Amino acid sequence: MNEQSTPNPDLKSLDRLIGTWKQSGELAGEITYEWAPGGFFLLQHVDFVHGENKIKGLEVIGHEFAFGAEPGADIKSRFYSYLDGMTLDYVYEIEGDTLTIWGGEKGSPAYYKGEFSKDGNTLTGGWHYPGGGGYEAISTRIK
Repeated sequence: MNEQSTPNPDLKSLDRLIGTWKQSGELAGEITYEWAPGGFFLLQHVDFVHGENKIKGLEVIGHEFAFGAEPGADIKSRFYSYLDGMTLDYVYEIEGDTLTIWGGEKGSPAYYKGEFSKDGNTLTGGWHYPGGGGYEAISTRIK
């Protein structure tokens, strides 16, 4: 069996997401981020409305670590939708004050890019989709 005694240090870059955030703009609702016991995974709970679509679910964020392999280099996630059973995969990156979430794989043409405010309590950005679609949203920490 594989053993990894401590979480990858790059996961600490996600600490700035911990808490509950209010979403406004084209996506309204709340997001809560919390560390799972052990610190190997960040859990994201979402409850949104986007247009006429309700989005509610759980995202598990961390490094892939398959049987017989070393942990992957990228911070990956899978979102599980409570309302329709859909699953979506992402890759997370934080460089400086910029959060990028790639839809599917790193470098995907579908991605979120946002900037943290100086105090870290606001994240302003949006999703960009191939062909020019997407939406803007502002996240404000409330807890």
